Amino acid sequence: MAIAEKSARPKAGTTSQKATVPRAVDRADRSGSTTMVLAVALVLVGAALFFLAIGRENAYPYVIGLLALLSVVGVFALFAYAAGILRFATEESRNDFTKSMVDSTPDAAVVTEPSGRVLYANPSYLELTGASGEHDVRGVERAFSSAPDVSEAIYRLSQAAREGRRHQEEVRQPDAESARWFRLRVRPLVRDGLPAPRGMNKATVWTVEDITRDRQNAESAFETLQKAIDFLDHAPAGFFSMEPNGEIAYMNATLAGWLDHDLAEVGPGGLALADILAADGAALLRTVTPAPGEVRTATFDLDLKKRGGEALPVRLLHKVAFSGDGTAGSSRTLVIHRGRGSDTGDSLRAAEVRFARFFNNSPLGISTVDKAGHVGRSNPIFARLSAELLPAGEVGPRSILSLVKDSSRPGLSQAIGEAAEGRGDLVPVDGALQGDANRFARFFVAPVDDPDQPGEAAIVYAVETTELRQLQEQFAQSQKMNAVGQLAGGVAHDFNNVLQAIIGHADLLLMNHKPADPSFNDITQIKQNANRAASLVRQLLAFSRKQTLRPQVVQLGDVLSDLSMLLRRSLGERVGLDMVHGRDLWPIRADVTQLEQVILNLAVNARDAMPDGGKLTIKTLNVPAAEIRRYDSKDHPVEVPATDCVLIEVADTGTGIPEEIVQKIFDPFFSTKDVGKGTGLGLSTVYGIVKQSGGYIFVDTAVGKGTTFRIFLPRHVAEAEDAPSAIAAAPPAAMLVAGKIEAPAKDAAPLPRTPAPPRDDTGAGTILLVEDEDAVRAFASRALASRGYTVLEAASGVEALEVMAGAGGSVDLVVSDVVMPEMNGPTLLVELRKANPDLKVIFVSGYAEDAFKKDLPEGSHFTFLPKPFSLKQLIEAVKEQIKA
Repeated sequence: MAIAEKSARPKAGTTSQKATVPRAVDRADRSGSTTMVLAVALVLVGAALFFLAIGRENAYPYVIGLLALLSVVGVFALFAYAAGILRFATEESRNDFTKSMVDSTPDAAVVTEPSGRVLYANPSYLELTGASGEHDVRGVERAFSSAPDVSEAIYRLSQAAREGRRHQEEVRQPDAESARWFRLRVRPLVRDGLPAPRGMNKATVWTVEDITRDRQNAESAFETLQKAIDFLDHAPAGFFSMEPNGEIAYMNATLAGWLDHDLAEVGPGGLALADILAADGAALLRTVTPAPGEVRTATFDLDLKKRGGEALPVRLLHKVAFSGDGTAGSSRTLVIHRGRGSDTGDSLRAAEVRFARFFNNSPLGISTVDKAGHVGRSNPIFARLSAELLPAGEVGPRSILSLVKDSSRPGLSQAIGEAAEGRGDLVPVDGALQGDANRFARFFVAPVDDPDQPGEAAIVYAVETTELRQLQEQFAQSQKMNAVGQLAGGVAHDFNNVLQAIIGHADLLLMNHKPADPSFNDITQIKQNANRAASLVRQLLAFSRKQTLRPQVVQLGDVLSDLSMLLRRSLGERVGLDMVHGRDLWPIRADVTQLEQVILNLAVNARDAMPDGGKLTIKTLNVPAAEIRRYDSKDHPVEVPATDCVLIEVADTGTGIPEEIVQKIFDPFFSTKDVGKGTGLGLSTVYGIVKQSGGYIFVDTAVGKGTTFRIFLPRHVAEAEDAPSAIAAAPPAAMLVAGKIEAPAKDAAPLPRTPAPPRDDTGAGTILLVEDEDAVRAFASRALASRGYTVLEAASGVEALEVMAGAGGSVDLVVSDVVMPEMNGPTLLVELRKANPDLKVIFVSGYAEDAFKKDLPEGSHFTFLPKPFSLKQLIEAVKEQIKA
């Protein structure tokens, strides 16, 4: 530091001699104007010349006037001086109040011009720089310019001075005895908008503050703090501090060593409470009851988590300070090692450690309560359950009764009261937990007899039974659906035989009656109503998953695109349709007709749920197996297996479905529509088709917001088996399943049809007809005989074998029912093929072929014709098989 005579100055506080403080250097008041003096002199000389020029006689009045003017100026100057307005410039008079205040400040101050000339320097600055007066005073740039670090700081300050802005630097200046610290500031003398003294509008104020003592104190405090931290880091106990948000603000080295964590991880964005303590234990730490303006301390016996996941049994002395509004501040937590290798002391203390671990690691929620149900001590599971059920902002339950809904409180309160009276063997209490979700728990209450804890009346063990109840409800729902499905399938099968007889004999009557016959219309009405009944039967079969499907590999996007026109017509003008297709949809294997039936049924139901109009969105996308769990919900009766699926999402903006109805929507004959406006088989048909196709269907709904149906169909992977099946397909007309498909608008232009060429349905050959229903067998026999076939009849499988043996191998085709007494159709086929492996067989049944196909040997060839069928469909199927 280039400060002259600095070392020669006496140090502060010495009494050997009194230091002489130099007077301030002030050049700011010497600002008189030479121009003004010259102007006054020129005026006076000019006046004298003027008087000489005009002559004495003529100059007299002007001289008198000039003297009068000067007299007036003098008189006013005397009055101004007397009033203090005008003062004579002396060394003493220039030090006004402000200047005296600056002169007496202990901080060094100096004012300089842009050229570096010093205008003012207070005594502290002169003393600091070793200057004695005006002859050797220097600016800050020259006085502080020795060390490189100081020179860089001076350069930055000078740059700020030139730019007219404020700046501050702290510099360390080596000294002969020890280093000194200074705080240097620079600022413009005049602030923007304020008037500047004449000639000083660009002046700069420098201040120099000696902060050596502050630095020494800070360094001393830092050293002391470092020692304290070192003592704390190597203490025989662990310690950590937690922020209210769960972040670990500090952890000592002892605890970090126990947990195998690096201290560098501790701090903002580093370790959190969840990294060293399980979620249940973290919830327990937050149960400290808040007390505004107080400090609370609680003791917990828990297991901390090491980096590798191992458990470390410890005792936590957890101290939390609360602000005036009850907000928790940072914690101070002492950690005492209580695991293997620690000094656990006697056997009683070791037993206490073991009990604490059993208590805190129990999968049950455990808590002690008083007679009123107020919670005392609790384990982590109970603390976590409370945190999930209580409203946001509440730390812990004051009463265990606040965790259950009002309907469950009397039973729990009664059990606690009986336990407080000393009664044991109490019946568990099932209660509905607080919150919007349907959560339940079973509470086991036991009495307490502990003289050390007189306020504890009972111990309550809480086991959440939400998942168990859901499984029970799902099982009951599944049992109900299976039972209803079996009933529906049985009724549909028997009813199909009745309808088969009605439809068949109606066809026979229509063969003998011309359209002009009066009875023709009556017979047609009989057949049409029988066909309507058959459509209801097919819906029952769809629900029971026993209908006939013809699956094929399809592209879902193409199917929906072809269906869009019919969908728009079915929805009407008040409901908008938006179809969003995913990119590169995977292929699926499904019956196209039935898949269209599913989409149409859901669309029509959505339309009915939007009487005032709305929007229907059909969305498709691929769902990889890894993302299936994202769609899981507690309301789903089953979980979708983790496999690649294609999702069909049908969402409306309608009225939604009430919660009490959602569980019944797939039940057959359940409908919320008025009588005559719905059969209640629409969604049950959808459910059956989806399940029979190997998929899953779920519903999410909210009253007033709308309903979303999600259908998951498994992705089809191409294999060699995708070649055409050996099973012959029945005529398409026989495979249609009726539903809620509405006919196109009446004004729609009919599609052009190419007239089919007349077909010869006559034939020749011997047919064995096996059918246990007499009416169905009679119709089929007459129908085939009328076309020229020789018909042999049998009422059962055993009788068919006898007839076959008597025919001597002349039978060309067997038409057999599937479900028969004594011997069913598959067994009959096996027996017949033993003697004639190439025998052709047509199975007829009200069930789907998949229901009996598994009973046949692998590779068996047959044709399937579902009941009820028409006369034409029977003749066509028989003729195709005989010609094949």
